[in-house]
Amino acid sequence: MAIDIPTFASTQISLLAAELQAEVDETSALVSLHSPSALQRAGVALTNLTVSSQRTGLGGKTVIELGPDPAFTNSTDLPEHGIRSGDIVLLAEQPPASGKKREVKELERKGVKGVVTRVGKGVVGVAVEAEEEDRKELPGGDKRVWIVKLADEVTWKRMNGTMEKMAKMGEGGYSYFMRVLFGLTTPSPVPDDLTRDEDVGEGKITWFDQSLNDSQKDAIRFALKSPEIALIHGPPGTGKTHTLIELVLQLLSRHSHTRILICGPSNISVDNIVERLSPHKIPLIRLGHPARLLPSVLSHSLDVLTRTSEAGAIVKDVRAEMDAKQASIRKTKSGKERKAIYADLKELRKEYRHRERKCVGDLISKSKVVLATLHGSGGFQLRDEEFDVVIIDEASQALEAQCWVPLLTAKKAVCAGDHLQLPPTIKSKPSPPGENKKTKSKTTTAAAPQVQKGATLETTLFDRLLALHGEKIKRMLTTQYRMHEKIMRFPSDELYESRLIAAEGVAARLLSEVPGTNDIDETREPLVFIDTQGGDFPEKTEDDDEDGRGGGVKSKRSLYGDSKSNEGEAMLVREHVRCLVEEGGVKAEDIAVVSPYNAQLALLAPLKDLYPGIELGSVDGFQGREKEAVIVTLVRSNSDGEVGFLAEKRRLNVAMTRPKRSLTVIGDSETVKKGSKFLKKWMEFLEENADLRYPDLASLTAAAGDS
Repeated sequence: MAIDIPTFASTQISLLAAELQAEVDETSALVSLHSPSALQRAGVALTNLTVSSQRTGLGGKTVIELGPDPAFTNSTDLPEHGIRSGDIVLLAEQPPASGKKREVKELERKGVKGVVTRVGKGVVGVAVEAEEEDRKELPGGDKRVWIVKLADEVTWKRMNGTMEKMAKMGEGGYSYFMRVLFGLTTPSPVPDDLTRDEDVGEGKITWFDQSLNDSQKDAIRFALKSPEIALIHGPPGTGKTHTLIELVLQLLSRHSHTRILICGPSNISVDNIVERLSPHKIPLIRLGHPARLLPSVLSHSLDVLTRTSEAGAIVKDVRAEMDAKQASIRKTKSGKERKAIYADLKELRKEYRHRERKCVGDLISKSKVVLATLHGSGGFQLRDEEFDVVIIDEASQALEAQCWVPLLTAKKAVCAGDHLQLPPTIKSKPSPPGENKKTKSKTTTAAAPQVQKGATLETTLFDRLLALHGEKIKRMLTTQYRMHEKIMRFPSDELYESRLIAAEGVAARLLSEVPGTNDIDETREPLVFIDTQGGDFPEKTEDDDEDGRGGGVKSKRSLYGDSKSNEGEAMLVREHVRCLVEEGGVKAEDIAVVSPYNAQLALLAPLKDLYPGIELGSVDGFQGREKEAVIVTLVRSNSDGEVGFLAEKRRLNVAMTRPKRSLTVIGDSETVKKGSKFLKKWMEFLEENADLRYPDLASLTAAAGDS
């Protein structure tokens, strides 16, 4: 069914506004309710820092390097935290632990906003927004500072700006590509059978990677042949990125003048492709700040190229002068002198930006392949650039409005992802049907924007295109290289039409075969189900807990919401990990414990001290990851059969497809079976196919007491 583009765009604008407000409200609530140390434990702050250096970064921005305050720790390493490269943060003088809770607006008035450019063991770099620096003096000197994660308003502005353009666009402005993607025109037909290398046209394909399997080759032929849109469906472990790299090489080899823009929703998704493409020696450039500080990524990043390329020489002298000024600020005690230096820096920054823009333009125009995050593709650097093909990786994890930032001027797109795993996380609650009646009642104009009923940001471009055009625009990768066949079987049968095949090298591999590992029951079994049925291991809601460290506030309630935990299951997890590591010889870094509930992960946090290197993560946060051994604690156990998060089959799909050699599921089958038909089938599958165990609470408690 065709979709009216202005209605789609105005709906997205409304949904995006609600989502941004939800993010802002969440941050404000956290900051106002908790002390800095509690916020650090929640992963949204990093405390007790001092400024170690300042330098000039991309765009003439000041990059402030921060490290642990030696007055508070003997370690040169940062404490455990949740700050990541690309996060928008507030850098401010740290309030005293005993002080009243701060409102975000008060902190913003005193601090400066910036983007995290680097996170190392003992250092975090923050690029301060130039406008902030022009208005305020930067925190520094001998003062103790902290950084707090904020909502990324730049991303929302870019999405909103793109949707506003689409809302105002008349029919005459719609490209053929846009008309296809909104169902106003049918996609150009592509033959169903493309099994031969000459079927694509323009000469027989010569494969760069001889190890590609048949489904990967078929997907590449399909993407080359499709004139407007191709979806590559990559279930877990099927080599989606591997396939995209070959596609890029084929596009460039078949048309020497082809220019490609490659995007993803996160820095990590983009850097992964940069890493894989860089050995092929093609002209490429990575916009933005690479999330990983690997040489293969850095050598192609715009930040480094503006320093090291011939074009970069024109900005080098201005950068050196700015760095000298930055250094002199820290040595100057006089407020008057500092003010004069800041004024000089402001003028130098204008000159720097002017020169850098020319340098950046030269670098980008010579690159065959440009890589950026989806919202990063909306920066000034690509304003007048044209690309023949836009490739979006992890398209099923991106908001559709985000995808349209690079797609608005596209002629052809290839979107890769898996719509049967989790969509982007949405914090705002969907409005009930007809919610915009309130708006209409207050507005007398007939031109009030129309809003699609039932629309949600969880519907991705990948979802919508599949619903609109069906299987004819999609190819699926079917050989998976991650999981033991027993681990793969249930998701393949229930979600992927039984089409997944375990590659020969992984189909029967076990933990016991990893060098240094002992052959015991726990390493010999690829699939273990520890069934707590019977009510001895009940769940608990965290709303009555106080941890006493947040100034008397019920911290867990605020930090984890109504999150559930299950102490009995946590004991089982601890015992299973102990057995794997101490008796089985499995390395802690090869093990991950995942759960849908953050409160359960908080309960298991001491495992990190006992077994350094082990990973604890939410199911949502572990998407795209893999480990040799994964333990899934389901948590839910109650007499009402309530399963909450577990009812989402895409979340369970992520949980059960992370391991390579060993999956251990811990849960109450009696409760879980009542949640849905899918859950009932999963429990029955585990009962029939897993190494089934029924734990004894008394002996477990006794063992825990002895230890």
